[in-house]
Amino acid sequence: MITNPTPQRNLRGHKPARPTPRVANSPDHQAFLAARLTARDKWIIRMLHEHRVLTSHQIATLAFPSPRSGRQRLRELFQWSVIDRFQPFISVGTAPMHYVLAPAGATVLAAAEGIDVRDLGYRHDRALGIAYSLRLAHTVGVNDWFAALVDRARRDPRVTVDVWWSETRCARHFGDIIKPDAYGRLTIDQHEVEFFLEYDFGTEVLTKLAHKLVGYAALAETSGITTPLLVWLPTARREAAARSVLRQFHGQLDHSDVVPVATASNEHLNLSTPLPSPADPVWLPLGTSAERCEPHRLLDAWPNLQPSAPVPDTSQDVRLLPAPAPTPPPSNER
Repeated sequence: MITNPTPQRNLRGHKPARPTPRVANSPDHQAFLAARLTARDKWIIRMLHEHRVLTSHQIATLAFPSPRSGRQRLRELFQWSVIDRFQPFISVGTAPMHYVLAPAGATVLAAAEGIDVRDLGYRHDRALGIAYSLRLAHTVGVNDWFAALVDRARRDPRVTVDVWWSETRCARHFGDIIKPDAYGRLTIDQHEVEFFLEYDFGTEVLTKLAHKLVGYAALAETSGITTPLLVWLPTARREAAARSVLRQFHGQLDHSDVVPVATASNEHLNLSTPLPSPADPVWLPLGTSAERCEPHRLLDAWPNLQPSAPVPDTSQDVRLLPAPAPTPPPSNER
C-alpha cells in the first residue's frame, strides 16, 4: 500500500456495482444493532468519523486477523447501514472498497457520546462527498502510511503506535498556525518520538512545502514544545530535490533548532522484508551527515530535543470527539 499509492489523476469516478440489500436506520434497527455491534465495530465507527475514509485493506490491516474476515464483517456493517462504501474507478486494475460513516453508525456514535447526530457535524451526503474530493488520494495515502505503521506495531513487540491524529483534528488544534497532514506518537525499543507528518504526493510545489517550516517554527516558539517534522516523499529523486529546498528555508529560520526535520521516501523501503513500514531505517535528518535510521534513532541527531510532552486534546468543538486509539480494543473476535 504505502509503496504504491494511487495518484489522484487515476481516480475518475464510481464503478457500477450490484445493489446490496440494506436496512433502513430506525429505532427498531438501533435496538437490533445494540445486540450485534462489538467493541471492534464501534472502534471502526470512531475511526471513520476521525479519518473520514478508510479502505477495506486499511481496515483489515488495522483490526482483523485476515483480509477475508475483514471483508465479511465490513459487508455486514454495510448491510446494517452502519458504514457506507464506494469504489473509485481506476485506469488499471480495481480499487479497493472505500468506507465512510453511514447514518446508523453516526447514530450509534452520537448516542455513545450522549449528543445528537447533528452535534457530530455529520451529514450523509458530506460523508460520501469525499468520493469526489480532489483530496481523496492524499487522504487515503496518509491513512496507508499510518496503517503500515500500525501493522508493524501489531506484529513487532518493539513498536507501539500511541497516537494518530487526523488532518481534520490537527487543523482544529493548530490550524491558525500550521496544517499538518497528521500528528503521531511512536515508541520503538522504549524510545518515544512524537511528530508531525507532511505527506508529499509529488504534486505540490517544493517551495510551498518548504515555506511551511515558518509555521512550524512559530508553533514551537509559541507553545514552547519542539516537535519533529517528518516529510514523506514518493521517490528518492523527489526527496533529494525537497531536501535541497528545505535546507535553504531551514537555514533562514531565526531558531532552526526548534524545527527538527527528517525526510524519507517510498523507494527507500526494503520490500524484501515481511512488513516494510515507516518504522524502518529510512529516515535522514536534515542538515547532518548521519545515515538513514529508524524514527527513534533520529533523537540521536537532535540531542537538544526535549522529552516529548503529551499534546492536550483541548478543542472546545463538540464535533471533535476524543481521538480513537490507533488499534482496536483487545478482542477474541475472528
